[in-house]
Amino acid sequence: MAGALSSYLLGDSVMQFSTVIGTYLAAMGVGSWLSRFVTRGIVERFVATELLVAVIGGFSSAALFLAFAYTDAFRVLLYALVAVIGALVGLEIPLLMRILKGRFEFKDIVANVLAWDYIGALGASLLFPAVLVPQLGLVRSAIAFGIVNAGVALWSTHLFREVLVERRALQGACVAVLALLCAGFVGAERLTRAAERSIYADEIVFTRDSRYQRIVLTAWKDDLRLFLNGHLQFSSRDEYRYHEALVHPGLAALPGARRVLVLGGGDGLAVREVLRYPGVQQVTLVDLDPEMTRLFATHPVLTKLNAGALKSPRVRVVNEDAFLWLSRTDEMFDFVVADFPDPSNYAVGKLYTTAFYRLLARRLSRDGLAVVQSTSPMFARRAFWSIDATLRDAGFRTRPYHLYVPSFGEWGFILAGRGEYAPPSALPAGLRFLTPSGLPALFDFPADMRPVRAGVNRLDDPVLVRYYDQDWKDFGA
Repeated sequence: MAGALSSYLLGDSVMQFSTVIGTYLAAMGVGSWLSRFVTRGIVERFVATELLVAVIGGFSSAALFLAFAYTDAFRVLLYALVAVIGALVGLEIPLLMRILKGRFEFKDIVANVLAWDYIGALGASLLFPAVLVPQLGLVRSAIAFGIVNAGVALWSTHLFREVLVERRALQGACVAVLALLCAGFVGAERLTRAAERSIYADEIVFTRDSRYQRIVLTAWKDDLRLFLNGHLQFSSRDEYRYHEALVHPGLAALPGARRVLVLGGGDGLAVREVLRYPGVQQVTLVDLDPEMTRLFATHPVLTKLNAGALKSPRVRVVNEDAFLWLSRTDEMFDFVVADFPDPSNYAVGKLYTTAFYRLLARRLSRDGLAVVQSTSPMFARRAFWSIDATLRDAGFRTRPYHLYVPSFGEWGFILAGRGEYAPPSALPAGLRFLTPSGLPALFDFPADMRPVRAGVNRLDDPVLVRYYDQDWKDFGA
């Protein structure tokens, strides 16, 4: 759970999960070693340990949210909590074995305790992303696990009642902890909102945890903003600049385009732009998160923003991993929009690899074009040109371009195809930013954004994520 929360707030899921799990396992070893010094009152110590795990683990997510919002000590608290919880869990398993020593043979104790511990860990790992986080959120999920631990402690006072000297006091402590956790469970949403009010500058009007991300919408006057895991995705005041530039330089150059594929972009804003072309017969939107596409297909404010694009009879929505879906489909497309989040972690970085782009090339018609959201050529210069190099290594001819979006600064895209590209001479009516005469300027890069040497991003060598992280650090962002 700590790994999931740190990934939500800090990004780089591989790094967060690796360091959190490593710290947790090392701390378990320390806890197991410390158990040798517990020589009296073993059952009492076991119950007390369960209660400590319940309280510290149960309120860990809440404490981390508050630390992220109000202090600079998030990482310190994160690893301190992981170390303490790991040590307590490492302590309780040997204590339980010693409690059961006189009741069963040692081989049965080891087999049963470890087997149930590992089976329980599997059950929790499956329930956490599939059920608990979407239904309860991160803070309530942690408290729910704490309630289970406190329940185990209370049950233990009954199960081992004949050897407990201060049974009533321990039961009272268990009830008090359960009451505290239940109160925290009830007030969790209020606490989360208080923390997020400090993180986000504007009023929070909607929040939801899906299996994949935390979705937050904020509003200030007429400006609606979408954040995924704390990262800004769009501002309603200027998203038209981004989405017009994403779609029209490529699609307007393909007057015969009939089938369009949009990868990512579950907000439906890129689809809205595609639907300006009456000749497009079908748009397939592939987005991992069904909560995103459901929200942007039903929320009245959001459907107004995307012009009801996801409800269009020309649009088919597929909620799958884009990489896996591309590897299975045999459909062909005239135009492909890859509108993924920035490659800030390895899970997203795979969608910017040669392997992914070769899959994409197989699904692109002979004269088709693809456009790739490619982060900022100003703030993440090496990352931008690494995407260009990766597309070229996958067999594409590329035409990078850029524009200024006030909410993001300078932003870049890359058109990719097999033949020559010429900017279109006409664009759909009703655009607010792009004009035919202004298109050539998008393809002109000033000196501080021109190509730099950058490696090709591959599945087995994901240099892009490292470039992206370092570029933004170097720029001071």
